[in-house]
Amino acid sequence: MSRSTDWTPSLWTDTFDELLYDDNELDYDDQWTLNFNYSQTDKVTKEERKRGWKVYSHCAYGHFQCGSCNKIWPSARVVVLFRYRLRGDRGTVIVRPFGQACRSCQDDEFELPGFAKKEVEEALLRLIHKIRKNCYGDVDDDDDDCSTSSTKVWTKPHEASLCEACIMGICCKDD
Repeated sequence: MSRSTDWTPSLWTDTFDELLYDDNELDYDDQWTLNFNYSQTDKVTKEERKRGWKVYSHCAYGHFQCGSCNKIWPSARVVVLFRYRLRGDRGTVIVRPFGQACRSCQDDEFELPGFAKKEVEEALLRLIHKIRKNCYGDVDDDDDDCSTSSTKVWTKPHEASLCEACIMGICCKDD
């Protein structure tokens, strides 16, 4: 069992498959796959847009552990970027987690976040909501774009200089 400070891609793929195929969250006959790309940005070119790509940025609660000094810290502002599209009967989701650097080490090394399964589920359910709306034209009443978590978690003030997403200009700190 990995600690929730470890970035665990299989937690994301397994949870995605559970939501799709066990819970039938996407009630369509298309095949969806979830992959990872650790260099993608939130910019979608005109060419990519023509090919159907869309972007959704989610703000989650996660934990980090420094690879140098082993210090562990929580953050309520961990950005996970999703790029997704449906082409024919094939859907693709590409995930990128954004890291944070250790305040103690200041070594410009971005650590990847670890998440509890509940956080991963919430992020993927919001993504699936976007997919239903943007790929299948589903309309529903509770269309809120803000990521409000049911439990408010207190963490220290967000340090933009240590946040990879802030540095790239896509952090959720103003939400």
